[in-house]
Amino acid sequence: MMLGPAIELGLATPVLATDPAESAAAVAGQVLLGRHDDAEAVQALADEVDVVTFDHEHVPAEILQTILGDGRAAVRPGPAALVHAQDKLVMRERLTALGHPCPRWWRVRSPEELSAALGDAGGRLVVKTPRGGYDAHGVRVVDDAAQVADWFEEHGDLLAEELVPFTRELSAQVARRPGGEAVAYPVVHSVQKDGVCYEVVAPAAGLESADQERIQALALAIAEDLDVVGMLAVELFETADGAISVNELAMRPHNTGHWSMDGAVTGQFEQHLRAVADLPLGSTAPVAPVAVMVNLLGGTATDLAPGVHAALAADPELKVHLYGKSVRPGRKIGHVTVVGQDVEELLERAHRAEHLIIDASASASASASASASASSSASASADPAAPTKETR
Repeated sequence: MMLGPAIELGLATPVLATDPAESAAAVAGQVLLGRHDDAEAVQALADEVDVVTFDHEHVPAEILQTILGDGRAAVRPGPAALVHAQDKLVMRERLTALGHPCPRWWRVRSPEELSAALGDAGGRLVVKTPRGGYDAHGVRVVDDAAQVADWFEEHGDLLAEELVPFTRELSAQVARRPGGEAVAYPVVHSVQKDGVCYEVVAPAAGLESADQERIQALALAIAEDLDVVGMLAVELFETADGAISVNELAMRPHNTGHWSMDGAVTGQFEQHLRAVADLPLGSTAPVAPVAVMVNLLGGTATDLAPGVHAALAADPELKVHLYGKSVRPGRKIGHVTVVGQDVEELLERAHRAEHLIIDASASASASASASASASSSASASADPAAPTKETR
């Protein structure tokens, strides 16, 4: 999704992929094959470019340090910043030291320490693996240390956090250049479904201008404090009294910012490229009072064309973005965006499109399967007494 803006900006963008069938590899002009945790593969990519950047946070820091040490390429965001998105314990320790609002948390090294933390917290905690978790993976709500005994064996130290009584989840995105120039997008409201981002409203409804500015200022301060270059998403909890606390960080274009592709003057993918290439940053101004983004989560149909056709026919102002990923139930395979004036109307239109794309495609697939099955049965039952090729 960065490749379209890269072409428009005149930026050659080689891609490191593990398989030619991966969505980015399928459309990139230059593809290098290899794993993100293979030092030789990442260094080979660095030899082809001026700047290395990411679509996830999992490239080992030592590989990136070697690239910087050898002078092969710039790394943006750098490993010293990226570690705060890679390791939740490092993130919590640094943000707390800087005075940024976080939930109450504990580093727990054993079931005994977790049991003590559970006692302090009133009997329930959210426990997270420090590394590798995403979309609700690596997160468990526990009331007994035995419920994460396997994680102690696999991961060692764990992060335990209080259960924040939040009323909604917000996301603040900013972009920052190497010299420190930075811009902020409107703060948005996100809704999760089974731990996966499902719906985003931009800007967050009912958030006063002063609160928008306060949260944007927090995200900008975190970007500066951590020396982030590129896009930074700060995911937040908001409580009934209006207080906020930082939940997670992502140093890349983020799902909660997909609305900006159609709802802002400069979409987040273009903005990330501008930032890491040290180009002037683009305007983050919305193009309409409200933008709504709804994720498309995979169902039973692998061919989405019938549903896309139905959705586009029903709503000519709809924007559909498919990711070129293989479909499996619950997987994010695309999103739809609509912009306009009224939040409720836009949500209704976006969800209607979602259901058309997922359900109409599934119905078409089922009809095709039923037709094929009926044809097969008819063929098999026609004139059973007729001789076969072998008996003629």
